[in-house]
Amino acid sequence: MTNMVALDNVAHHALKVALRHGAAFGDAVNQMLLFPTEFEEAQREFPILFRRDPAEGLQAVALLGLDRDENLFLESDRWTSRYIPALQQRGPFLIGLPNGAAPGQGPVIHVDLDDPRVGAADGQPLFLPHGGNAPYLDHVGRILRLIYTGLEAAQPMYAALDALGLIRPVALEVMLNEERRFLVEGFEGISQERLAALSGSELEQLHHAGYLASAFLVAASIGNVGRLIERKNARRAA
Repeated sequence: MTNMVALDNVAHHALKVALRHGAAFGDAVNQMLLFPTEFEEAQREFPILFRRDPAEGLQAVALLGLDRDENLFLESDRWTSRYIPALQQRGPFLIGLPNGAAPGQGPVIHVDLDDPRVGAADGQPLFLPHGGNAPYLDHVGRILRLIYTGLEAAQPMYAALDALGLIRPVALEVMLNEERRFLVEGFEGISQERLAALSGSELEQLHHAGYLASAFLVAASIGNVGRLIERKNARRAA
């Protein structure tokens, strides 16, 4: 259950929100939804793959672990990666229209008042003592805009990549050692062979749409599987 309300600089002037992560806040998962607006940052850390859902269509995800509910970038309540996916950076906030919104009224930031991070004594203030947003709320606003614009960009981009045959099923065989291996199935990825074989007109089409750079970022991110192997072996050794 959630208790989402539109954030108000008067009613919530003294509200603080703690910066916390962990299994209780949805961080202990082996894959996490990503948006095109964060591909540049995410591809430096995680393999980026696609899921093809009958209801939702194509969705991009960061592969975080090899076993169920395993996030190899999470140590107790702390992410050890240089980048945290936007869905987890947003904390107990989301963006949406307030109840009874007037026609033309834009989306506003909402906060879940029932989230245990909200109202914590050790939390970060959302508003400055004499008015205006505190730095943490400005950060939340940037993350929510990234998600909002990413949601709008995702399906047109993925449809264009898929139409050119760039998104194809992929099976990753991950060898931890001579005796143990993982077969990562059920995902799709950008085909580097198909990417290299694009014609001039196809490259131009993707470039003008603003999708070409993202295709190369996703394709290159597969090299991060080696990072998963290193982290998995280190955790097993510990």
